[in-house]
Amino acid sequence: MTTETAVEKSTRHTNPDGTVGGLIGPYAYVAPTATVGYNAQVYGNARVTGNAWVADNAEVYGKAQVFERARVYGDAKVFGDAWVGGAAWVGGSAWVSGDAKLSGDGWVQ
Repeated sequence: MTTETAVEKSTRHTNPDGTVGGLIGPYAYVAPTATVGYNAQVYGNARVTGNAWVADNAEVYGKAQVFERARVYGDAKVFGDAWVGGAAWVGGSAWVSGDAKLSGDGWVQ
């Protein structure tokens, strides 16, 4: 599938509060309980579940996972096989990649 085709098949997430969220690729999954900001993107085989929050220009892609109460915001990227969970926050221009695991109540910026 080309990038253009994937973008064409992307949909906008409906956030728990009813607002229109960011783009979700055709193979990505975002739970109805998760929030995705209008300019944020989730694509590839990525998963955003629980009460997780992806906002601003953040991207979650590859096989990455963001779950529980985790927050990804700013220009941050979570990708590869990485995951961010618990109450962890990733912001600014931080990247979490490879097979990195971030959890607990810490933050990366």
